[in-house]
Amino acid sequence: MSKQVQRVDTLFVHEANGDYTVVAQRDGERLFQARLETKETSAGPRPGKFRLKTGSDEDPRSPDEFVEIARRATRIRVSEQTSRAGRREIRDLLEGYQLAEKAKVVRTCRYCAGRGRYSPITEETSVEADGERICQDCAIGELERELAFKGDLTGAAEERLEDLLLEVGDLDRIVGLLEGQLDPDLTKFDEVSANVDDVDPYPVSDLDLHPGVQGLLEDRFETLLPVQSLSVESGLTDGEDQLVVSATATGKTLIGEIAGLHRALSGNGKMLFLVPLVALANQKHEDFEEEYGDLVDVSIRVGSSRIRDDGQAFDPSADVIVGTYEGIDHALRTGRDLGDIGTVVIDEVHTLQEDGRGHRLDGLITRLKHYCEQREQARESYTGAQWIYLSATVGNPGGLAKKLRANLVEFEERPVPIERHVTFADGQEKPRITNKLVRREYDTESSKGYRGQTIVFTNSRRRCHEVSRKLDYPSAAYHAGLDYGERKKVERQFGDQDLAAVVTTAALAAGVDFPASQVVFDTLAMGIEWLTVQEFEQMLGRAGRPDYHDKGKVYMLVEPDAVYHNSMEMTEDEVAFKLLKGEMEDVVMAYDQNAAIEEVLANVVVGGSAAKRLSDRMVGDVPTKHAIGKLLEYGFIDGLDPTPLGRTVTTHFLNPDEAFKMLDGVRKGMDPYRIAAEIELLDEED
Repeated sequence: MSKQVQRVDTLFVHEANGDYTVVAQRDGERLFQARLETKETSAGPRPGKFRLKTGSDEDPRSPDEFVEIARRATRIRVSEQTSRAGRREIRDLLEGYQLAEKAKVVRTCRYCAGRGRYSPITEETSVEADGERICQDCAIGELERELAFKGDLTGAAEERLEDLLLEVGDLDRIVGLLEGQLDPDLTKFDEVSANVDDVDPYPVSDLDLHPGVQGLLEDRFETLLPVQSLSVESGLTDGEDQLVVSATATGKTLIGEIAGLHRALSGNGKMLFLVPLVALANQKHEDFEEEYGDLVDVSIRVGSSRIRDDGQAFDPSADVIVGTYEGIDHALRTGRDLGDIGTVVIDEVHTLQEDGRGHRLDGLITRLKHYCEQREQARESYTGAQWIYLSATVGNPGGLAKKLRANLVEFEERPVPIERHVTFADGQEKPRITNKLVRREYDTESSKGYRGQTIVFTNSRRRCHEVSRKLDYPSAAYHAGLDYGERKKVERQFGDQDLAAVVTTAALAAGVDFPASQVVFDTLAMGIEWLTVQEFEQMLGRAGRPDYHDKGKVYMLVEPDAVYHNSMEMTEDEVAFKLLKGEMEDVVMAYDQNAAIEEVLANVVVGGSAAKRLSDRMVGDVPTKHAIGKLLEYGFIDGLDPTPLGRTVTTHFLNPDEAFKMLDGVRKGMDPYRIAAEIELLDEED
């Protein structure tokens, strides 16, 4: 060992199990580790036994070697964790050899010292753990051990927690995140700042609309909101088609209403206001009746039903028709006369990119444009329709506007700041954490005098009720399984601030007008699919309303290593950081064979010989020639005429697999309920 210790930079001494661990370092590298026992002599403490550690063995050496090494050391450091008696003993021992001036007590990492490593630390380079300071490397190691008990986290989640650990310097607080603790200083991922674009407000008095609409607006506003002002400047009142992209609660819905009501009352055709979901259609219909019922007749068209929920027949001659995409498409597929259409408002147009539903909206837009063009050719007095497309979240607005042949009106204002938080919890812990969040928010009042209220998004109707039952404060489940009256009751109670929270399926409440200050994601799945960045942005945009709240809050409750269906390739923690850091996906339409066949068949039924032209005008790239070949093969068309079978298939929005499953069941004499169940199972497999 004498050759090894020609030079020693640091000799480190640490009390352990009644003896002392001795570590020699040179140029930051450990030369050796040894164990020192002392003995008491008449001259004071002296080295008793000195053993060099080699692996799990100990090699006895002369106690004098410790003294020789201490003489060669540039400095001697004694750990602060060594007891007062131990520090005094080492100092007295070194004093006996005139070496005490080299010695100094330093704060070191106890974990490192116990493993035979010299690791000096300061407040800035250490982390608190169990009431003491340890080095950052050991703290990260301890965190990784805790993570191993919680399940495997992705690299992004581990990196997030490690960054927090080094930033906060408290291991116990970070471990608390894994146990569902809600320290907002730790859970906060970032804050999306409020921003207001500098747009000159357009005076309502300068609009020059139909007197009924003009008077209504002047009674309510002096100037338009920024996105509305931009829309008017871009030709809204001149009949220009527009794609309006702006955050939730910035006033874009009124843009469609202004155009539609003005044209309807001016004799230029009715307004269609189209939404993706029945719940949204019901809400919008009620809103229109309340706000504009004294000016216009309002009707509703959802699905294939000819009867409304209140028992009144659908009125195709009404001035305003609120409908679902499928409701109006069904009317087109069955040859209904919708009269002169002056304005078409497509709300939530980003639905175009959704699997399974996007192609139907794409087809509806094309078929409705064809209907309007055919009517324009047949009637001199009809001048066609103005198209207004609305969305809060579009990844490629310029490209989409070009495909829709519409002017782009883009406004990137966020009315209030939104805090985004992440915490970790398993499925059983999540309702408990949600309860804390709901209570805390409902007990908080904004500067505008409103209590905080929460929308909890989850992925199933059953889970809605499960979470709602576990909340202490008044709450309600809200999903498509409730009838219209039940849903309206929940909406009314929430609006009156009688409910602290609604727990809803992600698909249903993305566009429902709940004025919430807080959004909690019980899961990041929508059904059996992970949320897309667009869907996530749309949903978190429900948090915080400028007329009610000072800021919005969003909490993501993330279960490490969790998936909700075996088809999911990512885990929930991986998805969380993808959503938080992700870019908006472009609205790209991808047509598989079934989608192409369904839309081309509908185009044949509606457009006849113009079917190919209709398909070529769609946003997505439809393989029309291949689809027509399949339609002929399946017996759905004869030339470019639908067969009775093809007409039935398109009337009921069936894809080929569903149609053949139904036909096979009928031929076998199966019970209709069993046929329907098998089609549902087929959809789930797809």
